[in-house]
Amino acid sequence: MQEPIPAADLQGVRPSLVQLTHIIYGLHAIAVLVGVTSAATVAGGFVFGLPSLIAVFLNYLKRSDVNGTWLESHFSWQIRTFWFTALWLVVYGLLIITIIGIPIAWIMIAILGLWVAYRVIRGWVALAGVRPII
Repeated sequence: MQEPIPAADLQGVRPSLVQLTHIIYGLHAIAVLVGVTSAATVAGGFVFGLPSLIAVFLNYLKRSDVNGTWLESHFSWQIRTFWFTALWLVVYGLLIITIIGIPIAWIMIAILGLWVAYRVIRGWVALAGVRPII
């Protein structure tokens, strides 16, 4: 007879909130994939794509439910990733409209895309390991 698989210790967090956080990371990952596979940049797909916008909306909507838990760090991580990406897209936009800034802007947008993908992967791996993201 098979032994039952032990459930992960969620450290007092409702399983539905952990599932929601997985869904939010999944939405962010979809936005990154859209950026990689389309004419949009990764950063542009992340900030302006519907999956990521829904994810950030859910972050703000459920943020109070995770206050004081290890999931709070994931929600902060996801929100900060979104807003820092938006900020750097503004800088990119300012650079791209100048002749001198175009090469810098193209390098910056590539690095920003890698940074966004890294943040989504690193956060999701930490969530899968049932630990806060630091």
